[in-house]
Amino acid sequence: MKLDKQLINDHNKKLAAKHEASFNFVANQLAQDGHDVDRIVSRIAALQIAIPSWALGTGGTRFARFPGGGEPRTLEEKIADVGLLHAINRSSGAISLHIPWDIPKDAEAIKALAHEYDLVFDAVNSNTFQDQPEQEQSYKYGSLSHTDKAIRKQAIDHNLEVIRYGKALGSKALTVWLSDGTSFPGQQNFRKAFQRTLESLQEIYSSLPDDWQMFIEYKPYEPCFYSTVIQDWGTSHLLATKLGKKAYCLVDLGHHLPNTNIEQIVATLMMEGKLGGFHFNDSKYGDDDLTVGSIKPYQLFLIFNELVYGMEDPASINPMPAWMIDASHNVKDPLEDLLQSVEAIRLAYTQALLVNKEELEAARENNDATLAQEILQNAYRTDVRPLLAEARKRTGAALHPLSLFRSLNVRRQLIQERGLKTVSSGL
Repeated sequence: MKLDKQLINDHNKKLAAKHEASFNFVANQLAQDGHDVDRIVSRIAALQIAIPSWALGTGGTRFARFPGGGEPRTLEEKIADVGLLHAINRSSGAISLHIPWDIPKDAEAIKALAHEYDLVFDAVNSNTFQDQPEQEQSYKYGSLSHTDKAIRKQAIDHNLEVIRYGKALGSKALTVWLSDGTSFPGQQNFRKAFQRTLESLQEIYSSLPDDWQMFIEYKPYEPCFYSTVIQDWGTSHLLATKLGKKAYCLVDLGHHLPNTNIEQIVATLMMEGKLGGFHFNDSKYGDDDLTVGSIKPYQLFLIFNELVYGMEDPASINPMPAWMIDASHNVKDPLEDLLQSVEAIRLAYTQALLVNKEELEAARENNDATLAQEILQNAYRTDVRPLLAEARKRTGAALHPLSLFRSLNVRRQLIQERGLKTVSSGL
């Protein structure tokens, strides 16, 4: 469904007076503290978060899946859903596809449709963690790391196919996540598995267009529970370094062992110029794929503090990271979840922009841990929601995206259009 801009205008008119009062109050306080409020609002408005095609439908667990109805059945409907999100918040201007779940039958027509919704295509994602009905060889015991050369070739060829689809759509990056690993000691030779993975990635990398990037994702466990070939950021960095300047690490916030210091990983990768991008989500126990900022909002802020520091460092050699959500679960309306996730990312980013970097560095140089904590937490505890709303207002988005979404009964309309029992991905 396409959203009539007049609906947004009517929504904003009802909230205009309250918003103006809230924004002016916060803006005046921040201006007194020396912040350039207009510059901050402009930076918020410029931040775009890519929406993954697989997050538009209900996710699942190893036990069950409970569809909510009205899920997009085709790539065209997925683009329409992301277009709807972008119309509401003007912060979701890109879609990330998963191949073979989202194979475009007519690339030019798909590009034209995306253009109608003011969308571009973010990184394309390969899939060698599933067996597809038509494939000859199974990935049960691995893909790019498999002992069988024929299976490795099949996985390599799939990634090359993904690149071709991405080129046709105007994408500029390939994301590779492998489920390769073992569940029992002695099942695999660690060194040989790594070497086979490297050689497979090198073959894929050699076919990467000059203006593309390769994002190498890591994960310590699941679906394998004893070892994973690309188990942590160090292994991802090692592979990216061996591959070349177009290869980078991708950080999924759920792909870490409990209590891992992700912000330190981010700082190190940016220092090395090897942070390619993010899959944003949140977790309590593991790779829970929960709404961004729903469990650990302070950690999200600390991660963005390192990101802002790295992006503002004139000596930084790291390219602008790619921002993308990776969430999928059973309980929430997927579109509402994505609206909340985008808001949480922009919130943490804005709070990080408020950190006084000079004062923080001075406190660090003086080993003043108390003052350093105060500086960080003062920024974190600032209510920046009026700034986000102002950024949306200036770009023609809704002041309160979620309340507009609900007032329009979007999910009910989608169910009426698509039906109650639909499936949006290959999960």
